[in-house]
Amino acid sequence: MRISPETVGVHGRLLHAPGYGHQLSQRQDNFSLLEEFVHCMSNSGADVVGQVGSNWVHCTGTTPADIRAYCDRISDTYETPFHMAGMCLVEGLRELNAEKIAINVVYYWPDWRDGIVGFLKQAGFDVVYSGNFVDQGFYETQQEVNDHTWIFPGDLASRSMNYVAEQAPDADAVVVIGMPNWRRADGLPQRTVSLARDLEAEIGKPIVSSDFALYWRIMKTLGIAPVGSQGQLLSRLQTGE
Repeated sequence: MRISPETVGVHGRLLHAPGYGHQLSQRQDNFSLLEEFVHCMSNSGADVVGQVGSNWVHCTGTTPADIRAYCDRISDTYETPFHMAGMCLVEGLRELNAEKIAINVVYYWPDWRDGIVGFLKQAGFDVVYSGNFVDQGFYETQQEVNDHTWIFPGDLASRSMNYVAEQAPDADAVVVIGMPNWRRADGLPQRTVSLARDLEAEIGKPIVSSDFALYWRIMKTLGIAPVGSQGQLLSRLQTGE
């Protein structure tokens, strides 16, 4: 809501999945709940529905074409546009005409990493680098990463983004998977959208992140533009491109 016009309201809803531990197999088992979610939000008067969590698009072995058809069917059935975060990455990269991409897989576990990388390759992108924080050498084990519960030191955003950009100097864009939070100097966690403009200036490339790719697609559907300067992808809504 911070980057939206004041006329915008946002409602959230968690899936009811007892014992949920973010495993891909659990997402596969509960995939049908996404349709229930859209149904409930549609009945509540939502103008557009967005799904958070990039790796839901590949957890059942679906391809980008499968997800496009799934989102279209759900949108038509409940007469409410439905956007999945993983597919929004694809659409955001296409919006920027990116072909070669480097992927900062941040906190993603190896199976999450491999699944989303495969999904983006299926979408036609040339993945010239991909790696999570362990691959990048910032943590020794995945358990260390998991213990941060997706909230990381603020300077790691810059360090990891520069590392990824250095591994792939010819990439058209850097992709940030998932919803990492970067702790500000005063302790407040911030999503990548808050840092996008400055990070893009640092690495000299556009960034497409799971959080603001979803925001971009939702805003595009609503026909609105963000408030302030939020990086290259979201800024296209302000210029009418």
